[in-house]
Amino acid sequence: MEPLAVLAAVADPIRWTVLEVLAEAPRCVCRLQEQVPVAGNLLSYHLKVLREAGLITSSRRGRWIDYVLAADAGERMAAALPGVGVGVKAADGT
Repeated sequence: MEPLAVLAAVADPIRWTVLEVLAEAPRCVCRLQEQVPVAGNLLSYHLKVLREAGLITSSRRGRWIDYVLAADAGERMAAALPGVGVGVKAADGT
């Protein structure tokens, strides 16, 4: 089920935007709200989905919450794709 959760998480355009922003650098939620054009409660929902899929992590800094792309986010996304790691053979069997 985990590969499906990862693929579903990245399939949403808003969540994809959050991942793109976090790939540049960690951000506090206040900065994410400036860069991702959605209501605060909707952004919180999308961040929750990405956290549950293991693609981002968060840490509390006083009253702020900082978000960062998980160290293995790229590997998780690649591993969720069908056929990754399976050798592809040419039509002649090589």
